[in-house]
Amino acid sequence: MAVTPEYVNELTAPTEGFLCPLSANVYKINFTSFKIRALQDNAETLLFEVRKDPDDTELPSDDSDDSVRSIRYNFGAAFLDFQTIGTSLEFTIGELEVRNFRMIERHYFRDILIKSYDFTLPFVMPSTTNTWEVIYCMPDLDPAVKAGIQACPWETKSDSFYFVDGLLVMHNKAEYNYA
Repeated sequence: MAVTPEYVNELTAPTEGFLCPLSANVYKINFTSFKIRALQDNAETLLFEVRKDPDDTELPSDDSDDSVRSIRYNFGAAFLDFQTIGTSLEFTIGELEVRNFRMIERHYFRDILIKSYDFTLPFVMPSTTNTWEVIYCMPDLDPAVKAGIQACPWETKSDSFYFVDGLLVMHNKAEYNYA
């Protein structure tokens, strides 16, 4: 069965495993840095930043540990009070052009879908370094759900699916602590 954008948009809980092998990334998409910041009152607050060593250009192989596409964020309770979050993802592309580069990101608390985001870049030139800036409006959380998220670290999870022309080429996972 092919994993399509329509399929992942119907998921009601985080996936148990990864829905594509690392080798599906034939476009050699390589995430080199990522930044998360809160945007409020015409100012921004840096919440998280990671950058790969510039000399580390090798992509992981199928026999790599799952940790190469998993991350844990420890944000604290105040994160849930921000109304707008901005992210900047820097990435490189191999020798093939990328058309309709689509990211679908689904966030869950236990088996409750909190929010689903869906963004598309129509075209990315081959052999380039790019920055993908995304602004997220945070969901209005039911007070009981918010309290549960804060009381249960690491039970909030997300799946990020990356498609090129409708074909799943990458799948990453994250876990969150808002305690």
